[in-house]
This record gives sequence, structure tokens and C-alpha cells, in this order.
Amino acid sequence: MLDKLSNAIKKATDKIANAMFLDKNLVDQIIKELQRSLIEADVNIQLVLEITNKIKKSALDERLKGVEKKEHIIKLLHDELRAILGEKKELKINNKEQSRFMMLGLYGAGKTTTISKLALYYSKRGSKVCAIGLDIHRPAASTQLKQLCEKLNIACFINPDEKNPSKIWKQFEKELNKYDLILIDTAGRDSLEEDLIKEIKSINKIAKPTETLLIIPADIGQTARKQAITFKEAVDITGVIITRMDSTAKAGGALTSCYEAKVPVVFIGTGEKPADLEPFNPEAFLSRMLGMGDLEALMEKIRTVTDEEALKKAQKNIEQGKLTLRDVQSQLESMESIGGMDKIMSMIPGFGKVKEKVSSEKLEQQQAKLKGYKHAINSMTQEEIENPEIMEKETSRLQRISKGSGVSTTDIRNLIKQYKVLKEMIQSGKGGEEGIDQKSLMKMAKKLAKRGMKL
Repeated sequence: MLDKLSNAIKKATDKIANAMFLDKNLVDQIIKELQRSLIEADVNIQLVLEITNKIKKSALDERLKGVEKKEHIIKLLHDELRAILGEKKELKINNKEQSRFMMLGLYGAGKTTTISKLALYYSKRGSKVCAIGLDIHRPAASTQLKQLCEKLNIACFINPDEKNPSKIWKQFEKELNKYDLILIDTAGRDSLEEDLIKEIKSINKIAKPTETLLIIPADIGQTARKQAITFKEAVDITGVIITRMDSTAKAGGALTSCYEAKVPVVFIGTGEKPADLEPFNPEAFLSRMLGMGDLEALMEKIRTVTDEEALKKAQKNIEQGKLTLRDVQSQLESMESIGGMDKIMSMIPGFGKVKEKVSSEKLEQQQAKLKGYKHAINSMTQEEIENPEIMEKETSRLQRISKGSGVSTTDIRNLIKQYKVLKEMIQSGKGGEEGIDQKSLMKMAKKLAKRGMKL
């Protein structure tokens, strides 16, 4: 997301840090590049001018010299960008008092899909979650909500035949009281019309939401400001969720528009999968844009996609110094749910620079290889999954698996080789309270390097 802007900011900071002298020509060049990138990201022009004028004024201040001046300018750039991303607001569920999130937004914003993502997010964190469909206008809206929730094993209450949202709420009210969090889907419109405001206010009166969340797609850019202000004045929204952050260069406009409208962004949608929802942390978001990773977001994603039962089983195997290819497959599926190598690398601190050097073609090849490994494991017998070494001794097994999965025997051998290294790592770290210490990790890294297991 916002790759062009991210690259421009990184280039600007590198130029400032590496420059022997910050003369007027270099400063003008850096400022022009920043302005171009911020405008391309759809940030308000007036806001762009305010930020860059501050940086330019500071860069040409004769009172600051050398390293002190460079550090000051880089910090100023960071602080200005951080400020326009707004304040962090967390939506926490304490499970002692019921929470109710009401979703608002115009047609096509992604309210229903976002509900399913929120349901997965909070259910994975120990809350008993349900959804209720109060969109009585869009054909099949309630059916779509039901289908999305069923896939995630989330309770969903709908009545497609009822055309009064208040009656639907009253119909299921006793059932709803059993849940920690209720996610409320409401109707949209082409614009914020009087009848929609009236309908939202009537739902608000009966449902008494603890949070009223506006869903805005990132591709509307600066128009988000008008939507945020209008909804806030009409129904007092408490937060914004920005969807489609992965597919547009205009995301900068949507983010900064919410800041200008004084409405906090609470979540961002980064893809189509149920796990593609992240709590919005401005500091961490900026860190990722600057290529410094966002470990907190990565850990949150891992928590969302992890199967608790599979995790417990894998942990038990590790404690016993065992590892099967099924455990490896489970990890490959988790990686796929997170979003693949590209997303994972962008979130790991220190991997931003590595990602820049690795071509997208190589990343795609690696991703395809990981998918191939998964297909190969699905073509194996239980005996082969538990004891992969037996395949090395019998070529006929490798040929059978290759034929069944469409994966070459060479790649299957590489999978077995990587499995053996992982197993060795686990066994070398087994037994002590400290687990795998730094010395052991260094040895493992050398082994991996020797065997050529790199991207």
C-alpha cells in the first residue's frame, strides 16, 4: 500500500542523511519529490504545502549545522507525517459488558465484508461474537452476511422477509444478550439522504451501539473528508474503518481526510481475505512505510489466522522434539492467510531493505514454490507425512507424489531437505528452559546458508 509515497519518503531521508552539504538546490529537489509523491497519494494540496514549507524552512535555517541539522529535518519529516495520520484509537472488548458496533456507509463501501472480518478478529481474541442484518434495502444483503458468517462459524441473525429494522432487532433481542460483541449491519445509500439518517437514528435508539463506525473505501481519496464530516454531524460516528487499502494510490487521501475531519481511523482493510484487517496504529503504519517493519501488525495477523487446535498440536510435537510435514503444511497455510511473502517481509523490522533488493518475480516464484509444497504434502500417505525420510530411499514414492501433485521430484526433495533442517533445529533447542539460545540460532543460520536455502 502507498508504495510510491513510501519509496519517496525513504529516498528523501536517505538523501538528507547522506548529503555532505544541504544546499538550497538539494533541498528544493527533495521538497519537489516529496510534494509530487504526497499529491499522487491524494493528500490535500494545502496540507502538502504546509508540511513541505515547514521542512524547507527548517532545512535552510542557518542556525542548525551538520549532523544536528540532518537529524532535525528527518525528525521533522517523521513528525509531520505522523501528525497527519491522526491519533491511535483502540476498540477493546472486555467481555464483562456487552459491546455493540454499528456499521454505517454508502453503497459499495464494504460494510458486510468488514463485519465478517471484525467477527473473525474478535472471536480469535476470546470474545463471543454475533452479527445481525438490519439492511432491509439491498437485495440479498442479509443472505450475504449469513453466508460470510457461516464460513467463519459466527452466529448470524437475519429475517429477509421483515422490512422494519427495529422489528428484526426486537425479534432476536433475547438471543443477542448471550454475546460479548454484536456487529450490526445497516443499509447504505448512494448519498447520505434524509431517509437514511432517519433509519440510522431509529436503529441507534433501539440498538444503543457502544461504537458507531463509518466504513469508507480508500479509493474515494479526499472525498472521504466530506463523508466523515457529514456522517459525524448526522449520527455522531466514533471511528472509521478504511477498506481497499491494498489496491489504490489514493489511500493517502482517505487517511488524511479522516484526520482533517477529526475522526479516528480504527481499522484498515488490506485485502479480500477474512484475516486482511488490521487495527490502525499511526506510528507503526508510518514505520512500515519507512521500511522499518510493523511487528505488532504481523503478530496480530498471526493471531487472527492461527488455528488454536493445530497450534497446540504443533507445540506438543515441538516439546517432544517431533515434527511432521503436516505441521509444516499448517505453517504454510498460515503464511498464505497472512498474505504471502511480500506482506510478511514488509512487516518484519529490518526486512524493508531486503524486500527492495528482491524482485517481485523472485517473490512470486518463492510463493509458487510454497504452494507447490502444500500440494505435494496433500498427495502423500500418512506414513510419508510422519516419516518423510522414507521417500528419499524409494524413488517410486517421489514419482507417485510428483504425478499426483504436479510438483517436480527436485522440489519435493528440497521440501524434505528443509523439513530435516527444521527438525534438527527443534531437536537442538529441545530440553532446556531457555529453548534455542543465540549460539544455537547462529549455528542454524550457518546451516541454512550452506544449504542455499535463501529467497
